Amino acid sequence: MRQVILRELPRFPLADIPTPLQRLERLSAYLGGPGILMKRDDMTGLAFGGNKTRKLEFIVAEALAGGADTLLTAGAAQSNHCRQTAAAAAKAGKRCDLVLGGAAPSMRQGNLLLDTLLGARIHWAGSDRRGETLDNVASSLRKEGLNPCLIPYGGSSPLGAAGYVMAMAEIKAQLPFEEIPVDAMVFASSSGGTHAGLIAGAQAFGYTGRILGVCVEKGEQRERALPVEIISIARGTARLLGAPDLVPEGVQVLLDHRYAGEGYGVIGPREREAIRLLARLEGIFLDPVYTARAMGGLIDMIARGEFTKKERVLFWHTGGTPALFAYAGEIA
Repeated sequence: MRQVILRELPRFPLADIPTPLQRLERLSAYLGGPGILMKRDDMTGLAFGGNKTRKLEFIVAEALAGGADTLLTAGAAQSNHCRQTAAAAAKAGKRCDLVLGGAAPSMRQGNLLLDTLLGARIHWAGSDRRGETLDNVASSLRKEGLNPCLIPYGGSSPLGAAGYVMAMAEIKAQLPFEEIPVDAMVFASSSGGTHAGLIAGAQAFGYTGRILGVCVEKGEQRERALPVEIISIARGTARLLGAPDLVPEGVQVLLDHRYAGEGYGVIGPREREAIRLLARLEGIFLDPVYTARAMGGLIDMIARGEFTKKERVLFWHTGGTPALFAYAGEIA
């Protein structure tokens, strides 16, 4: 295996890492399929944790170096990324502005309640939840004399994805691939940054199994665009890390679009069943939008025989559990 030397990037410490790696023995036995491991990135520690904390360590470091006094980002009303960005801003002593899809609800629950407790200022954007109006809000903030750092949707930039290159090094230290092979890593894929970081990290640290994202959004346009975005982010991350040839031509982006259900944030029977199974068999909570959809997909793949009993699968729990409370009616 080639040795890759990566440039060290500035970090602002936010995450409790390494996160635990756990064997889901009861779930594996119940499904009668492969051995299932779970990487608990719901336990990164910042404001109930989640995968965005790893990305924000690099993003916030750059924002502080550039003299930003405000972190500005966007997402859905129950955005996990926005909640963690608000917490990172609080930790860094900076203002946070969030541009959220939808309209102000009569009661703030789940992530939205936490955003408010963390002191974030919220701008409601109607049908726009992916940062379509971020530039307009940034202009308004500048007119107020502020210096905002614009963080893309999901923190999914080449800089943010560096967090998951480093996460691949972390998992290799916990589970040496040469000694204990992992046939596939499965996770929820949405804005593409985690996926991109894992692809680049696999190239850097010698992971040769499948990196399989379960797409949580439906629509032909998104199906076409997401793989292109993931590769673009992965290659940008490689350049930042001083290894521009790290992600060669022909690297596959594995995305399973079968489990998008009725669309982003719409809970169906598969998500409900995954939430109940993990809670009752392993005492682990999944979030309704991302990890329940991805785990529901994995459970279905196992039922279809797409993984054998002899294989080993690692599921990345990317967090988001505060949203359970906002979706209580749909889940129950």
